[in-house]
Amino acid sequence: MSRIQTCFEQLRATGRKALIPYVTAGDPDPAMTLPLMHELVEAGADIIELGIPFSDPMADGPVIQQAMERALLHHVRLIDVLEMVRQFRETNQTTPVVLMGYLNPVERMGYETFANAALDAGVDGVLTVDLPPEEADEVAALFKERGLDVIFLLSPTTTLQRAAKICRHASGYVYYVSLKGVTGSNTLNVTDVAAKLEQLRTVTALPIGVGFGIRDGKTAAAVGAVADGVVVGSVLVNQIADHAAHPERAREAVGAIIREMRQAMDR
Repeated sequence: MSRIQTCFEQLRATGRKALIPYVTAGDPDPAMTLPLMHELVEAGADIIELGIPFSDPMADGPVIQQAMERALLHHVRLIDVLEMVRQFRETNQTTPVVLMGYLNPVERMGYETFANAALDAGVDGVLTVDLPPEEADEVAALFKERGLDVIFLLSPTTTLQRAAKICRHASGYVYYVSLKGVTGSNTLNVTDVAAKLEQLRTVTALPIGVGFGIRDGKTAAAVGAVADGVVVGSVLVNQIADHAAHPERAREAVGAIIREMRQAMDR
């Protein structure tokens, strides 16, 4: 059983939902990523999504685009991200880590080379935003053979027929994008999300995490009431940017947001 599956089963047994924060690896500098990951766990994170810096993050809004630019200024590569996970695993063997990003860096490294390196580093899942199900047969099979969960995005415009096709390739969980547009949007309608999740559960038994538009404890709790997991990114990356010159303040700010969300979700 994968760490991701174990995590969701343990949460389900206690009536809780997964809190899944996202940070960009190497933002604002590589030395901050490992302490931030540990801070997220201490504050109540269940799964960490770690962004792979990429020069053309087309699904992301300005906040995460700028985070990737800051990381790239330090020449953070995919191999460096894997090393960060390896260091995280030296003291944390339980919290699942999902690498989130775009296909180009993985393809350049080579799918098999990447899969072996990711497994060796302690990665649990991979979410490549621009990998469509029509092109996923070989890649998804290879990753699953290596013990990596393959996580896909679903959106408000995804038809139920296409969602079923996507979910057949998926494992670990699926990520439902609650809004049309890019990361950092802020017009979340939980009623619409609940209705869509009800439909999606007719085509998959996988846990469903919901992201985009979650900014505070109130929105996290509202989404957590209808989803299996709550994914939060831009509000954290904003805090990291605001306190880039003061690493301790950045950790404290990020930790405070996650603690607020964890407490609100658990209530």
